[in-house]
Amino acid sequence: MAEVTVKELAAEVGTPVERLLQQMKEAGLEHSKAEQNVSDSEKQMLLTHLKTAHGGEASGEPRKITLKRKTVSKLRVAGSKTVNVEVRKKKTYVKRDPAELEAEREREIAEQRDAEEARIKAAEEAKTRAEEEAARKAEAESKSAASTAKPEAATEPTPAPAPEPAPVAPIAPEPIVEKKKEEPRRKHAAPSRADDDEERRRKRAGGHAGSKARNTGRIMDEDGGGGRRRGGGSKLKANKKRNQHGFEKPTGPVVREVVIGETITVAELAQKMSVKAAEVIKYMFKNGTMVTINQVLDQDTAAIVAEDMGHKVKQVREDEIEDQLVETHAHEGELVSRAPVVTVMGHVDHGKTSLLDYIRRAKVASGEAGGITQHIGAYHVETERGMVTFLDTPGHAAFTAMRARGAKATDIVILVVAADDGVMPQTEEAVAHAKAAGVPLVVAVNKVDKEDADPDRIKNGLAALDVIPEEWGGDTIFVHVSAKVGTGIDDLLEAVLLQAEVLELQAQPSAPGRGVVIESRLDKGRGPVASVLVQTGTLRQGDIVLAGVNYGRVRAMLDENGQPVKEAGPSIPVEILGLDGTPDAGDELNVVADERKAREIALFRQGKFREIKLARQQSAKLENMFENMGQGEKKTLNVVLKADVRGSLEALQSSLGELGNDEVQVKIVSGGVGGITETDANLALASNAVVFGFNVRADASARKIIESEGLDLRYYSVIYEIIDDVKKALTGMLGSDVREQILGVAEVRDVFRSPKFGAVAGCMVIEGTVYRNRPIRVLREDVVIYEGELESLRRFKDDVAEVRNGMECGIGVKNYNDVRAGDRIEVFERVQVARTL
Repeated sequence: MAEVTVKELAAEVGTPVERLLQQMKEAGLEHSKAEQNVSDSEKQMLLTHLKTAHGGEASGEPRKITLKRKTVSKLRVAGSKTVNVEVRKKKTYVKRDPAELEAEREREIAEQRDAEEARIKAAEEAKTRAEEEAARKAEAESKSAASTAKPEAATEPTPAPAPEPAPVAPIAPEPIVEKKKEEPRRKHAAPSRADDDEERRRKRAGGHAGSKARNTGRIMDEDGGGGRRRGGGSKLKANKKRNQHGFEKPTGPVVREVVIGETITVAELAQKMSVKAAEVIKYMFKNGTMVTINQVLDQDTAAIVAEDMGHKVKQVREDEIEDQLVETHAHEGELVSRAPVVTVMGHVDHGKTSLLDYIRRAKVASGEAGGITQHIGAYHVETERGMVTFLDTPGHAAFTAMRARGAKATDIVILVVAADDGVMPQTEEAVAHAKAAGVPLVVAVNKVDKEDADPDRIKNGLAALDVIPEEWGGDTIFVHVSAKVGTGIDDLLEAVLLQAEVLELQAQPSAPGRGVVIESRLDKGRGPVASVLVQTGTLRQGDIVLAGVNYGRVRAMLDENGQPVKEAGPSIPVEILGLDGTPDAGDELNVVADERKAREIALFRQGKFREIKLARQQSAKLENMFENMGQGEKKTLNVVLKADVRGSLEALQSSLGELGNDEVQVKIVSGGVGGITETDANLALASNAVVFGFNVRADASARKIIESEGLDLRYYSVIYEIIDDVKKALTGMLGSDVREQILGVAEVRDVFRSPKFGAVAGCMVIEGTVYRNRPIRVLREDVVIYEGELESLRRFKDDVAEVRNGMECGIGVKNYNDVRAGDRIEVFERVQVARTL
């Protein structure tokens, strides 16, 4: 390989020349200028030094990674002085050998086994000692009872005279009884220090025996002599029974029923199993998962852990809590027929919006950018036979998710297919969505007024998708229409209303309103605005509504023409104001009894979604750090995305997230609804991101930051333009590949010796063209034996720049003299080719 300069090597590895020279100096290389050449051996020395400096071995992947962070803050001290305080943090992660980890795991298991055996042995020894102690106490009590019974029998036949001090003799055994009475109490209740001091003072005063005699005489007078001692024996047994333990050691592990929701933290799981959280963490660590006490586990993982630790698991739906909070009792009221909700689907530019435009007699198509419907719109129209509500869905592929939501919220699907174009990929998607939702189809064959229209081709193409026309024995109505001149529009509405009669659509207008969110956006003057299609019941101004994780009171309602209305019945689309945020398209909207209940359910849903999101993010953290150490850094295009409505935002996030490959990716740093604010600009500045605005603009404070910091801000109104620009940016981040292209092959016929050039090969060009000053390879029996440069190229005695196929020439190879007859000299060049996703 040819030598390169220090400057070229720095450009190739992407590092400043000064830093590369410093690293080469540290590696022991004598390079001080950017123009000096670097050989292959010197490159290898530099690479070995860098690997060793970064914690790796001379060959192989790095064994550790060091993360450094430096923060600078200002500290104001007395005297109006400001001191800069720099805090440096450094953390090193070491990749351990798998064999070492396995050995450590086996050592821990052996230690646990030894500890368990020691615990069992200690328990058995303690049990044996307790049995011996109990036997010794029982023997002592029996001896004490026998010695007490003998003096009692001796005193009964000879009562002592009252005036003489002789009664002291019969009560001589009394101290024994007092000791037996006091022992159990002292054993279980330790005397206080004050009692000990009082007892010592009493003994020093010499009144201990007298006090006992007085107490004994009083008790004997009350009980009649022997009754005192008999009562003491029964109290002794009662004290002994009362002071026994009230529980026994369990003979086996306790199995509990653990109730697990969709998510649960490690601490909550340990609490439900009645074990310490450290036990759960230790168990999961042994199974290769590093967790913390507050980490959120998903339902399946938590169930496996609980079952392996010997407990019964009961998995529950978190929605059961919502079912208890939301009033689910059936509302009694009269069922009436309602208008059908019709979704218009089809391929891009097949005439969906033009068809709706003709039906509504309003020019809504002129407001669409690039000829593509950007938002889901809802309109209801009055016909001679009744009202019909239309949902207009975009035809671009980026709105697949929005189209699916439209199919779920609808009763009938009008599939628009252009007669001059035929069945397209998005037509097939629309059929699949309608079938998945179980919604009947009405096919509108559009553009039949064109000369190249072929409706029969449409029927054949849809029949292949199992959409059979009625005239062919199927159940799908086909109507030939022209959105341009109005042909067949009445027939299409007639077919829709006929299909609605078959479905027998009914609703309960007197019930509380319930519907689905079609679209939502953030209006600068009015706040969050949600487009809602009421499906059953009646939605009134002032109702408390709950939509997904958002709630609020309906402050105002507007119809599709922007006129305020007080209430909306079944199948009526309206815009409502008053929610605390922008709900997602497709969220169910319910009217609840009071604001407190709505807030409770909304907060519960927010917490549940947050826990599920955290549980999904755990797998992308520390566990993958070492897996990614040897794979090189993945390039990321950071994007701050703001859109006018929630549906466009979700479609853009989904489409951009699918771009990229193993080397480049798109990361949505922040996505939201509404204009670009100062916060968005600061976030883009901190994360080195580009700012995309879809049908929104930046305010004055955001523009000031963007202009002063030179951020990349771009406005769009058509979705596929964003996708194309991001694809170009990712392609530029990929760089280019260097490919080799063989220019020509010459076969050596003879070898001549020249005093100036050494060995000169007499060749015949058998393929392509041989060029001078190009890299070559010498092949012997189809094996490369040398790679270098072509030093001289002559034809007869003249130096030439190239020799074409079928001509003879003389070739001198630089620094190589072992050329033999029969060898082949291959001339090639390296070409940079741009990479694509």
